[in-house]
Amino acid sequence: MRLFDGGRAPNPRRARIFLAEKELNIPLVPIDMGALGHRSDEIQSLNPLQRLPVLELDDGTVITESVAICRYFEELHPEPPLFGEGPLGKALVEMWNRRVEFHFLGPVSTAFRHTHPAMKQWEVPQIPEWGEANRPKAVEFMSLLDQQLATNTFIAGNRFSIADITLLVSVDFLKPARITMPDELINLRRWHEAVSSRPSAKA
Repeated sequence: MRLFDGGRAPNPRRARIFLAEKELNIPLVPIDMGALGHRSDEIQSLNPLQRLPVLELDDGTVITESVAICRYFEELHPEPPLFGEGPLGKALVEMWNRRVEFHFLGPVSTAFRHTHPAMKQWEVPQIPEWGEANRPKAVEFMSLLDQQLATNTFIAGNRFSIADITLLVSVDFLKPARITMPDELINLRRWHEAVSSRPSAKA
């Protein structure tokens, strides 16, 4: 088993943080995404979408998409539960993880990919106007996150979950995307400080 890893990019990092929370050591194959290593023939043969991370099992089976990879390890190693507990807990984690993916990580990534000069070779065509249009969407959604965290320790309730991992990599990606978190979002800032202090955040 080996995990093809893409460094500090949000999705590869999401899988590494998940594995760290599970205290699992999976052999990593570093891929230099800055040098477009994810577009190599090797990665193309494993994942036609040329995206990372990619998990290759011992029998040659390939799993792509970070959440699918995380769910695979959740089934193998259910403790600690990071996809929620019970019907309601699992539904709430799924709801918030998808909300964060679609309404926050998506706009932040779009702003980065369509406005950063280094992404011209990646995002073809690069449309700066589309990138700029996504900045206020990300800022607006942060207010909703702040409201949720006013009454919850973590984003899907009072237990750390994959939704927090998704949110952490999204918030950390604000800087390269050149999006500023409003100062008044004290709950989101409190949450970010707490989650960033977890050992897994350094994975």
